[in-house]
Formats: sequence, C-alpha cells, structure tokens
Amino acid sequence: MAADVYHEGERAAQRRAGLLDQGAFSARAVRAELPEVARTFLVRQPMVVLGAADGAGAMWATLLTGPPGFLRAADARTVAVDARTGPDDPLHDRLTGPAPVGMLAIEPSRHRRMRMNGRAVPTAHGLRVALDQVYSNCPKYIQKRRPHWEPAAPGRPRRSRALTGDQRRWIAAADTFFIATSDREGDADASHRGGDPGFVEAVSPTLLRWPDYAGNAMFNTLGNLEVQPRAGLLFPDWRTGAVLQLTGTARTDWEPARAAAVPGAERLVEFTVTGVVETPGAVPLRWSEPGLSRFNPPVRPRP
Repeated sequence: MAADVYHEGERAAQRRAGLLDQGAFSARAVRAELPEVARTFLVRQPMVVLGAADGAGAMWATLLTGPPGFLRAADARTVAVDARTGPDDPLHDRLTGPAPVGMLAIEPSRHRRMRMNGRAVPTAHGLRVALDQVYSNCPKYIQKRRPHWEPAAPGRPRRSRALTGDQRRWIAAADTFFIATSDREGDADASHRGGDPGFVEAVSPTLLRWPDYAGNAMFNTLGNLEVQPRAGLLFPDWRTGAVLQLTGTARTDWEPARAAAVPGAERLVEFTVTGVVETPGAVPLRWSEPGLSRFNPPVRPRP
C-alpha cells in the first residue's frame, strides 16, 4: 500500500523539509486493515478523537468517550464507535449522515496512539467507520496521564469568534492539543500535538502559533495544510472534562530563521481563529496530573 499512501500536499511538505526518503520509510507502516495488536489496543480505550468538516466545510475536532469496548474492531477494515457527539457539538449534525473522518485513539498512560482514517456512517449506537488507512505513531510528546470517570451532564456551550482572556490562558498552559485537517478531496485526519506547557502561544484573540517538532516525516497534517488550509483544534481540560474547540485556517511557516528562535522547532505553524466553542464538563473522563514526555523540548519564557 505504501506507493499510494501520500497525496500531493504530503509529498510537497516532505520535499520542502528534505525528508522524502524518511517519509517513504514511514509509509511502510500504513495499512488498510487492523492488525490483531491494534484490535487489542482499541478495545482498551475510553476515548477517541474525531476530526471532520461540518456542513459548511469548517474543520472541527471532537472527543468521543465510553467504557472500554465502546471503540472496537467490527472486522479487519471496520471500527464501531458506540458513542455520539452531544447535540451542541459542532459536528453533531454532520455525523447524522455519511462523512469522511479522521480518528486518533490515544493511550496517554502508555504513550501510545493510533490513527484511523475512513468513512463514517451513523448507526443505532453511534458510528461505523470503514477504514482507508490505519497506522501507529511514535510515542514522542505524549504526556503520561491516567483516566478515571466522573459522570456529569455537560454544561452549556459558549460560542464566539475570538478567544477570551481565560481561553488564551488555557491554551498558553496546555501541554496537549489535537488538530483536524483534510486534503483537497475532503479526506479527514486527526492528529496529536504535545509539548511542555507554553509550547502553544496565544498571540492574540484570533491567532495561535506553535512549533512543529521532529516526527515521523509523514507530514499528514502539514501536507493537508499545503493543499487545504481549514483546520480544527481541540484543547481538553484534563482536570474538569471541559473542552475548547476552535475552527479556522492554518499555515506553515517554513522560514528556518524564525524556527531557529524556538527551541526544538523545525518549522512553525500559525492558526487563525474563526470560531470558538467552549463546553464545560463536555466529557466524563478526568485525568491525573501529567508526567511530561522526556522528548519535549524546553519552552523559552515569553515576555
């Protein structure tokens, strides 16, 4: 399958980074079927990140949760998700019909994550996703956390077109977020970004910036941004279950001199906010205090 793994944007990003050979090596991990180890991994997870476009084409990322077993392999090329978004989630209406989705199952306690991209259709219990691509990613930049359950009804979402001061402080203190992107054809992807607190800079109420650290050279996210700038971000509050969902556009800054000013950065990414949804207590999972990844580069204090 490796020959057909990358689209034009991913190859363009690999070329700009000088990592075509490493990208070709990483492509060997991509498959269309779930291996047995992946099935075992999925059934243990209480959470999955899902990325998709809403009816207007804006990208969003959301969290789906459930007891272990809610996420499982129905067969070698199909994943069943026994959960739905809440009625106020930006993707709720879109997921009542067929939709391209990107999913990321992540196990912070073991520094493991697995991407699954495909086509979702609604079922009586949630979603059924026919897979196009399945692959694991490296453990870098995942903060170690352990989950527990505190079931409660979600609070009323707060919507805006720009970040408040409290939301900017939330982002500035974050050590993890998730990003949803898509290619030119609308095929979606969900990915993880992590670093020491402060690695994401809330430059203004409508502008974020973060470093792109060394990875597997697949450039799934940045490759999508080469051909389709719409993106969605999700910042979880690991202590309270609140989530901060952003939609907007993103661009990669490939200028080496600017990246050199940020420890560990190989390039920078800027995100322009066009929509904000903050939902208190959106998910019933709570997580322990983090053990920061040893791979995280240091964060330089900002004035």
